[in-house]
Amino acid sequence: MTDGTGLKNRGHTHADVDERREAVEQYSGASLERIAKYCFKAEDAEHNIENMIGATQVPLGFAGPVKISGEYANGDFIVPLATTEGALVASISRGMSVINDSGGARTKVFGDYMTRAPVLRVRDLEHACQVIEWIDAHEDEIKAAVSGTTSHGRLARIEKFPTGRNLYLRFSFETGDAMGMNMATIASEAACKVIEEATDAVMVSVSGNMCSDKKPAAINMIEGRGKTVVAEALIPRETVEKRLHTSAELVVETNIRKNFIGSSMAGTLGANAHAANMVAAFYIATGQDPAQVVGGSMTLTDCEDVDGDLYISVRMPAVELGTVGGGTSLPCQAEALSIMGCKGSGKARKLAEILAATVLAGELSTLAAQAAGQLGKAHAELGRGKK
Repeated sequence: MTDGTGLKNRGHTHADVDERREAVEQYSGASLERIAKYCFKAEDAEHNIENMIGATQVPLGFAGPVKISGEYANGDFIVPLATTEGALVASISRGMSVINDSGGARTKVFGDYMTRAPVLRVRDLEHACQVIEWIDAHEDEIKAAVSGTTSHGRLARIEKFPTGRNLYLRFSFETGDAMGMNMATIASEAACKVIEEATDAVMVSVSGNMCSDKKPAAINMIEGRGKTVVAEALIPRETVEKRLHTSAELVVETNIRKNFIGSSMAGTLGANAHAANMVAAFYIATGQDPAQVVGGSMTLTDCEDVDGDLYISVRMPAVELGTVGGGTSLPCQAEALSIMGCKGSGKARKLAEILAATVLAGELSTLAAQAAGQLGKAHAELGRGKK
């Protein structure tokens, strides 16, 4: 295959994968012996990747169990996490243990809408107003067009944002147990076709970036995207001192100076210690879209000193995940979801609450370690193997 024929193979069988990989080896001169070893059928990934040549393995560990009292997640859960960052799983486990000793985490989902925001070209401000008036008067017609594209999704609301000769329509969809991005895109195209035919507005792009997908955005922090989830715990003074080797007062000060003031100085969206760490490890383990870690990075971590006890909470405004579709059906990822009882339909909000409790544990442990001056030591011992 020195002629590069294998590189042009677009098939999905094991033989196709082998042919492509051998072509890449010859082209690059690299040995791909380990990439060649994977435990699922190549056909299982047909809708997840193109030009497959094998699989990359990420170490998978677990944290917990963690006790959760939520609207959808109730009980003790072992949480699978895939990461290459030493000390991360140990830190999350410590946070979970402390939370368990304090009665567990409380969680709740406050919103559940996937968004897509097409941008329409209009002639002028008057035309924009006419289009908006037509949309307001024909919402049922638009919803019918959406219903024709999906049996699981529902158009919940349409927000209109005119500026110049542009009209941005932010559609919010209920998408069931799917993360719903593909569903929202297809439905938005159908909705815009109806609007175009009736108003002479022209859809320039089905994604006008006001969604806002895979980018940190204030609109997602305020209005939410995917699932908006809050988790909280109250850690008694004695537990803070004996288990975390610090005090509520010091953790609160660290949170204010680091997460609130420091984040404001840097201009970040969100105020947290490292929420994206937990979200990334959770998403990779369970077959979510890793790019949606962006939403997790906008977490708001709040701490209060309650007469010596430590109150801690996380608000996650953009948890974009699902338990059906995407990578959740791949064998390893499906098994990881099964660990938490979250495989299949009816489990997405439960999964979101488990994620929020996991982020809460990671934030608690890391903030306490920094307040106690132990973060560097933990990374040296666990991340670098130094005593």
